[in-house]
Amino acid sequence: MSYKIAIASGKGGTGKTTVSVNLQKAIASELTSGVLLADCDVEEPNDRIFFSDATIISEEEVHQMVPEIDTDKCTFCRKCVEYCEFNAIVVLPPAGFAEVNTSLCHSCGACSVACQDGAINEKPVPVGEITRMDTGIGAGLTEGNLKVGSAMQTLMIKELKKSITEDYDVVLYDAPPGTSCPVVETVADVDYVVLVTEPTPFGLNDLMLMVELLVNLDKPLGLS
Repeated sequence: MSYKIAIASGKGGTGKTTVSVNLQKAIASELTSGVLLADCDVEEPNDRIFFSDATIISEEEVHQMVPEIDTDKCTFCRKCVEYCEFNAIVVLPPAGFAEVNTSLCHSCGACSVACQDGAINEKPVPVGEITRMDTGIGAGLTEGNLKVGSAMQTLMIKELKKSITEDYDVVLYDAPPGTSCPVVETVADVDYVVLVTEPTPFGLNDLMLMVELLVNLDKPLGLS
């Protein structure tokens, strides 16, 4: 079973990625080569630029299942609109119009439950890709890269973590900045969190928010 460590911060620009890649190099050289670095900052992954000898092993496209409304079967009852918590569905009965906004849909399946006419089917929509690499130092690197314009950061991070099937001794998660849902998803199953901050009022404020989040999640933490 892998020991999982997240490297996080309340804001961007604190040096979180620098700590992440150097921690992996230290573990690989001093403890075990069975250490994987997963870049969970899926909107702007940049861990790979620190490894000049990194080579791509595989690439995998990630899809989101998005509902599609068949207007030939739809009775325009608007039940799907009422069930949708994300305002992703537009139904205009007078115009015979029904459509799902893929950028707002969270694939929760509520609309399919609401529809009694069999008018809703799901189709796969690409939201990004997962790339696996050899760092050149005998350790692994994997990153999630979200498609531009997609709001499915949390989904990408879930799929990135699920893609780690090999049994590593240590898995390091380079978390996205902030304290929102993508960060919560990143740290949800870790054993320890390393927080990286900077000596500024903004850094202290955002650090306090991150500490409060981790205390609520009952996660042990340390400060870098």
